[in-house]
Amino acid sequence: MLQTSWLFWAILSAIFAALTAILTKLGVSNINSDFATFIRTCVILVMVGGIAFFTKQFQSLDTISTKGLVFLVLSGLATGASWLCYFRAMSYGQASQVAPVDKLSVVMVAVFGVMFLSENLSSVNWMGVALITLGVILVAWQS
Repeated sequence: MLQTSWLFWAILSAIFAALTAILTKLGVSNINSDFATFIRTCVILVMVGGIAFFTKQFQSLDTISTKGLVFLVLSGLATGASWLCYFRAMSYGQASQVAPVDKLSVVMVAVFGVMFLSENLSSVNWMGVALITLGVILVAWQS
């Protein structure tokens, strides 16, 4: 039951994202950030390709709608741009500054979800979005 819980997977995602920040900062200390992103991408490609292969989850591209494929390609481009910017920021800034600002994506997802996906947020949800924004500012602010 735990393996089908969105919360379980979201918490694991947060843990791995935190590890990503620390490991990235350690990894970009003496390498070009774009090349570091390339190495990371190759590792992910092999890892996810291996998982899909060994679990027999590959499927023919013709089973994916054109619309779905376009959005997946655009998502991949956005991910690549995000990673390039993230690695560049890590090469210049402290992990304790860069990672919280990167998490403004949580706020942006909430806003974009309302704008583009017709999702509804309650006033309590909007308060949470505001608090996340304030938290990002407070954690990233270095005096």
